[in-house]
Formats: sequence, structure tokens, C-alpha cells
Amino acid sequence: STAVTIPRQGGHRKRQKDEGRRLNFEISLLSIHPTLREAAPRLPPIHPPSPPPHPPMPNNLHLINHPLIQHKLTLMRRAETSTTKFRALLKEISLLMAYEVTRDLPLKLEMIQTPLAAMDAPVLAPEKKLVVVSIMRAGQGILDGILELMPSARVGHIGLYRDPQTLRVIEYFFKVPEDLADRDVLVVDPMIATGNTAVAALYPLKQAQPRSLRFLCLLAAPEGITHFHQEHPDVPLYTAAIDDSLNDQGYILPGLGDAGDRLFGTK
Repeated sequence: STAVTIPRQGGHRKRQKDEGRRLNFEISLLSIHPTLREAAPRLPPIHPPSPPPHPPMPNNLHLINHPLIQHKLTLMRRAETSTTKFRALLKEISLLMAYEVTRDLPLKLEMIQTPLAAMDAPVLAPEKKLVVVSIMRAGQGILDGILELMPSARVGHIGLYRDPQTLRVIEYFFKVPEDLADRDVLVVDPMIATGNTAVAALYPLKQAQPRSLRFLCLLAAPEGITHFHQEHPDVPLYTAAIDDSLNDQGYILPGLGDAGDRLFGTK
């Protein structure tokens, strides 16, 4: 009888393993030997896709991204946040943002007496108090926080609402201190969506020729920022966040919903 030799599986696997080692060695050699590296075919480099271009931020736009502010803003955005908690968070954030908005208020030296000695101490230079103008009704939430920090500030109110069909702004109330000419004025409203409300609020205030004029909001949409700075390029805008866009109803996305309704529990 003739003997038949059947190759073992182990030998086949060993040959595959040896071939794999040889291939790895040749690849390593290509990567380190200059001559072989030059002779190897070159593939075109792979570049990651470029991010979409963003419009440059206006010089008068100030993004306040303090970690505490961002954390509290996230809590406000949550749909399950109650009216009580929403109101408290807005007040806390407003107080924190007020530090940034007022950081360059002018100072002067005034002689005072401490328990131990006399000294020249810094105090706010303007003789007349700051005016905080709240755009009704949601601006009241920011106003409350600022008054915690500056209880002697004067207060004004502008009543504006946005027509839900045309998105045009309609004024129904205007009451501010009469002597704005020598005062710093800070206008507050939680949201800049289309920018129509903010733009409309600033026109009558500019006619009073205040010493300075600034705008503070919690959220802003890119469309609103563009509109704001087209109409009022001279007014600094302070915000805690710049969101993605507006929806068909003119609401900020992702946003936090209707700030007035969530602040007062009307929906």
C-alpha cells in the first residue's frame, strides 16, 4: 500500500505567521530606510474637511463665558427647570454678568478715614448713578440681579412686544429718568433673536444722549447680532452665549424657550 502524507493544520498556520512577520518587517524597513522610502509609491495626503466659515465677531461683541455663568445657563436651558428655579438662576447670572459689564467704569480717589489711618481710596467717578433700562417684561429678571449688586442704580422701563405674525416691534410703554445726558445707561433683555426689539429700544435712548450706552443679554442668535451691529455699531453688546440660529417663528435654537413665559410662569 502507498502511504499518503496529510499536512497538519499547524504547519499551514506557521507559514501564514512567518509570511506576516516578513511583511511587517518589509513595511518597517520601508518606513526607516531612506532609499527604500524614496522608491515607495506615495499616496496623496489626507486632509480633514475644513469647518464651515464663520463670520468674524464684531469688535463691540463681548462673550462672557465664565464657568459659573455657563453652568447656570445650562440649568436654565433644561425644559424641566421650574419657574422658581429659572427666576433664581437668571438673577444669579445677571449679578455675575454685571461684574463684567461694569469692569471699566471710571474711578476717582477720595480721602477717607479707616479705623487706623487716612487714605486716598477709589470710588466710582460719575456723580450721577448708573441707569439700568429693562425691556419689559423679561428684562425684569436681569434687572433684579443687577440691583442686588448696585442697589442705588436708577431704573427705566421700555415696553416692547414682537408681533408674532410680522415679527415687527411695537412700543407700548416708555419711562426712563429724565437726566440721561450725564449718566451711563445699561439696557437689559434676556434674548436677542431677530434683534428687532433691541434695535428699537436703543433709538429713543440715543436721542437723550447718555454718557455711555451698553446692552446686556443672556442669549443671542447670529442673525440678531448682525442686525444689532448694523443698526448700532457704536453700542457694546454683552452676552453669555451665541446660539446656532433662529427657527421659522423667530425663536433662538437651541435657546431656552420664551424667557418671559418661563420667568413669570405664564405658559
